[in-house]
Amino acid sequence: MTKLRAAITAVNGYVPDDKLTNADLEKIVDTNDEWIRARTGIQERRILKDPTKASSDMGAEAVKGLLKKRGIGPEEIDMVICATATPDHLFPSTANLISHKCGIKDAWSYDIMAACSGFLYALTTASQFIETGKYKKIIVVGADKMSSIVDYTDRSTCIIFGDGAGAVLLEPNEEGMGIQDSILHTDGSGRDYLHQKAGGSLNPATVKTVENKDHYIFQEGRTVFKFAVSKMADVSAEILEKNNLTGEDVAWLVPHQANLRIIDATANRMGLDPSKVMINIHKFGNTTNGTIPLCLWEWENKLKKGDNIILAAFGGGFTWGSIYLKWAYDTK
Repeated sequence: MTKLRAAITAVNGYVPDDKLTNADLEKIVDTNDEWIRARTGIQERRILKDPTKASSDMGAEAVKGLLKKRGIGPEEIDMVICATATPDHLFPSTANLISHKCGIKDAWSYDIMAACSGFLYALTTASQFIETGKYKKIIVVGADKMSSIVDYTDRSTCIIFGDGAGAVLLEPNEEGMGIQDSILHTDGSGRDYLHQKAGGSLNPATVKTVENKDHYIFQEGRTVFKFAVSKMADVSAEILEKNNLTGEDVAWLVPHQANLRIIDATANRMGLDPSKVMINIHKFGNTTNGTIPLCLWEWENKLKKGDNIILAAFGGGFTWGSIYLKWAYDTK
């Protein structure tokens, strides 16, 4: 009997229209285009400027387009999982709001928070519901309005992040396509180096936390970079070895778009030719949970049924992981 697997059968993305270029940032903080490109590979990023819009709005746009591409209605969806580090509210969940905005009423939905690795965590979680035969159609969304927690006077963080969302549809597959394996990790000691200081139950919002800018991203760049380079590269190499694959067997690496140097280190560790690496950090920056589905969305026309694809990410906390999947369809 063929093992039932969870396969991606459609993908869609959404980014805001407004761009924040390196030239724009030069007018805000002490930085320049050459410095930003050399350290991150970023040239511009998209920003959701409308103060009445949030992560759920971008996620909903991605999902609406996904349903249209697949030719299915919202009533067919069994479950929605949203990976986000910037939820609209602490509650209700952003997934609930996305479902409501898309007319998805016969499903249950919830959020997963694992910083930049959240999309991988959500994809792995959703795959279990498909593989057991319990559900037929699950949407996984990665959506973040990072501009809402970025201090634009802090040049160490404001150059990195952008806003965006992507969504994939998971369905059962009996041809051997879909998610083959995953390796996920957590190390809570990383909290000291990359976190949002206030806004949770430990440090609820007060006048003082706002004045101290404690609701913005805090990052100790050198330590985070060191961990990210080693962990994301190691776990990607580990999943290859575990599944008896080499770089030659891989059609595409889809890395979290955190930093171009981290991406290059991961590809090198895997023995992968640079032409097999999906990169869009130069135009979108780090959209956190949006980066991997946005890459799949942009490269969809180049993907072929049966392609071996490795997804890899590293996030604050620390969290990191990799997924090995076989692409399930040829783009029409």
